[in-house]
Amino acid sequence: MIGTHALIQESVQFPRLGLVVIDEQHRFGVKQREALIRQGSPHVLNMTATPIPRTLTMVAYGDHDLSVLNEMPPGRQVIETKVMSPSQRHDMNLFIRHQVEQGDQVFVICPLIEDSESMEVKSVKAEFERLHLVFPSMRIGLMHGKLKPEEKEEVMRQFKDHALDILVSTSVIEVGIDIPNATIMLIEGADRFGLSQLHQFRGRVGRGKKKSYCFLCTDSTSEAVFTRLKAMVDCHDGFRLAEIDLKLRGPGEVYGVRQSGMPDLKVANVMNGVLMVRVRKAAEHLIETSTMEKHPVLKRMLVNLRRKMERA
Repeated sequence: MIGTHALIQESVQFPRLGLVVIDEQHRFGVKQREALIRQGSPHVLNMTATPIPRTLTMVAYGDHDLSVLNEMPPGRQVIETKVMSPSQRHDMNLFIRHQVEQGDQVFVICPLIEDSESMEVKSVKAEFERLHLVFPSMRIGLMHGKLKPEEKEEVMRQFKDHALDILVSTSVIEVGIDIPNATIMLIEGADRFGLSQLHQFRGRVGRGKKKSYCFLCTDSTSEAVFTRLKAMVDCHDGFRLAEIDLKLRGPGEVYGVRQSGMPDLKVANVMNGVLMVRVRKAAEHLIETSTMEKHPVLKRMLVNLRRKMERA
């Protein structure tokens, strides 16, 4: 059965669930994933371009194995990424105009659908109107979650057929969109998105043969915000970005539902996901082989732990 989040509800039951594949894992909550896994004892494959911090921690604790595909797809180029301040907007607009005149297309991402009195961030509707004034001769489309399914399909068809030059959208285009002619990803209020989302947005461009660009626009002057966005400029590896996100946000709870936040570990450092996998495999090898006889204290602790688990 292939489906969306709609498969995760009490009324949907699987009598003999043997395999669960969760694509874009970072878009599902802890309880959502557990709701599927509880229906039997299925094998589980989580897939994502940017692992959430909690995932790396679960790898460290032995709940997950890890496979890393770190090669770029054939023909893909590194996307030039820049953090843009309000003072650079004029130059950015000139660059966009030049690229569109060369036949390229542009994504513009905003955090909100409509303006909010409590949040000073750009909305797709307001940005759609503004861009019509900035680029009066360009064909501009609008995409957000409140559109009807047939309206979304029509907008994406127009963009794919190059009937639109610029597509202004919310995060609904984060995954599953392939427009090889799009070469610019402009993200308004980039500080409002996590590194995983930003990396996914960036992956919507650079899918053709032309050089592509990602502009991270922010009005914030916070040093912490700049440090986080600078990671996007310096790094194009989703797994490395996950490690940076882990360092900045923490891994969350192993036995709870928080997927970020600092743990109360005294010694262990879970920042290096690949190293943690090696350490765990070494521990498993130690437990499974006769070398445990050389470590009587550790062996006694494991025996006591096993007895407690059996009683529980």
